[in-house]
Amino acid sequence: MSNEQPQQARLARFEAVYRHNYSLITAYAARRCASPQDAADVVAETFTVAWRRSGELPDGEQATPWLYGVARKVLANHFRGENRRQARNVELDAELADLYAAAPEQGVGVAAIGEVFRALGDDDRELLALVAWEGLDREQIAAAMGLSRNAVRIRLHRARRRFARALAVAGVRGADQTLQMESSL
Repeated sequence: MSNEQPQQARLARFEAVYRHNYSLITAYAARRCASPQDAADVVAETFTVAWRRSGELPDGEQATPWLYGVARKVLANHFRGENRRQARNVELDAELADLYAAAPEQGVGVAAIGEVFRALGDDDRELLALVAWEGLDREQIAAAMGLSRNAVRIRLHRARRRFARALAVAGVRGADQTLQMESSL
């Protein structure tokens, strides 16, 4: 019973800080993020950190600047992750451009390949990125995604086929060769 009272006091204190600061931290994040979804993620992570570190959470009005500090660090992590993701997209776009190099008269650029890639479903993009960017083999992908090696083989085959078909529809030359090459892998 005695353990329950400190837990209830911790919860009550956190709830009070949350109610008082939620709109402030949300506005702070919204002004700095490119999308409302990113801002919501930053706010959620900020209050997750606050809950985990509730023993360090200052009392009263001092909790607000402390939360701003946490939110600032969460935003920094968010931006670093976003920059890494964008850099990987640029790398993959360049790799795909090399793979599907078009003669100048074809008029197909890296942008078209990038658009096709970004239009794929999340799972297909993740599988193709793990192969192209990270250089993982099927066994490593299976471990990373919690799938069987056979499931990875099947999903990767399907993702490559969908990607090749989407490239063909977009008029990117070489997509037919990708389908033939992929079947030999």
